[in-house]
Amino acid sequence: MLPCFIAIAGPSGSGKTLFAQTIRERVAELEPLLGLALIKEDAYYRDQSHLSLEAREKVNYDHPAALEQELLQHHLQCLRRGEAVDVPVYDYSQHTRAADVERVRPAPVVIVEGILLLSDPGLRAEFDIKFFVDTPLDICLLRRIARDMQDRGRTLESITEQYENTVRPMYYEFIQNTARYADMVITGGGRNAVALDVVGSMVLGLLRESPTADIKA
Repeated sequence: MLPCFIAIAGPSGSGKTLFAQTIRERVAELEPLLGLALIKEDAYYRDQSHLSLEAREKVNYDHPAALEQELLQHHLQCLRRGEAVDVPVYDYSQHTRAADVERVRPAPVVIVEGILLLSDPGLRAEFDIKFFVDTPLDICLLRRIARDMQDRGRTLESITEQYENTVRPMYYEFIQNTARYADMVITGGGRNAVALDVVGSMVLGLLRESPTADIKA
């Protein structure tokens, strides 16, 4: 099945980023020589440098149209063929892509996390294993407030306004029903120790089966 592409989807603030990062850290600690790539769907927000900052702030970032999913799909296809890709870098403070890119090389296991990974049939078909992180929306909102105020310098007013106008409505329209496409639904995200153990063991097993595992000293 290698290379294996794993999707970790779910609403904003559900804990999917922490879940994916924790898996990556565990693999790096136990098997530092085995390759695991991690890609964030957020990196594929469309370039909006042609718009004013004020206009960018009004974009609905929770609608599938805000993401260049066709580029993400193309990049996954390249990685499956053994080709490296240049993943965009998104600047949250400017609401557009930065000038830099991140070079991602082919790996036996590629984890992609994002809110709308399972919404597009073409993109969804690229994943071999699909997870959906299901967390109550009130918890998601509290986590989102803490994250955006601390890490992105946003005000409570702007966060709650965006949540009411786009985040929550788009969740019900485009995200909630994609849980049916998941192979496993995970509650609590990165705080679910049992799920972390199960998925972490699975990822380690896949990596140890890869040809690169034979290179270890």
